[in-house]
Amino acid sequence: MDIMELLKAVILGLVEGLTEFAPVSSTGHMVIVDDMWLKSKEFLTEPVANTFKIVIQLGSILAVVIVFRNRFIDLLGLRKTKKETSAGQGRLKLTQVIVGLIPAGILGVLFEDYIDEHLFSTQTVLVGLLIGSVLMIFADKFAPKEPIVTTVDQITYRQALTVGMVQCFSLWPGFSRSGATISGGVLTGMSHRAAADFTFIMAVPIMMGASGISLLSNWQYFTLDALPFFVVGFISAFVFALLSIKFFLKLINKVKLTPFAIYRIVLVIVIYLIYF
Repeated sequence: MDIMELLKAVILGLVEGLTEFAPVSSTGHMVIVDDMWLKSKEFLTEPVANTFKIVIQLGSILAVVIVFRNRFIDLLGLRKTKKETSAGQGRLKLTQVIVGLIPAGILGVLFEDYIDEHLFSTQTVLVGLLIGSVLMIFADKFAPKEPIVTTVDQITYRQALTVGMVQCFSLWPGFSRSGATISGGVLTGMSHRAAADFTFIMAVPIMMGASGISLLSNWQYFTLDALPFFVVGFISAFVFALLSIKFFLKLINKVKLTPFAIYRIVLVIVIYLIYF
């Protein structure tokens, strides 16, 4: 395998790592760079390319686990947690995360085949990017000026369920899971940072489940020819996702969602010009 192929793996890992958790839609970005691997050398057939997407997504998941490692340790009950606060809120519970996952989980199972067959075209991704941008701008405009919930530990079950229901929009490729869930969170009274933390925590079981199932179905494509490409892409996605998550969490309360929405609208125009 030559250096150019490995460079492509780095670039694709970079795109995945930088866009997976920011509210800009990694799917929308991958549409732009898809041809970089699908038109690559012979070993990168379409099934291998699809497997590569799963591998680099796992790199992004690992980055979230690292950033929120203490939170996941607490959620899984692997150490004693502090007593509840004087306000009686305590810490975020695993059951609240599960409540947030249920709506999209049910719809995802029911409509998985339809989504895969009909919603992964460039046109549908553009629609998702555009409508998702409108939701994000709406959320910034109509969210309470003073958030009721400033940390993820103050989230209620009702808020978790509401965020989970809004997350269903992200089943439409291009809508963006983080864009939908952060919007839903701030509309229920969460700060942007609290909504982002909850979004990232929920993303891990969703992405691990989907990636795990896909890996089991595509294990035969981990050949010696493709393995260096996979490894380089995984590492690239992990490193850039780690940097992206830390930067985004520091930034989100200051800039909110609208700048990302504007960027997405510009992206729609760029993709349209490229493909149409």
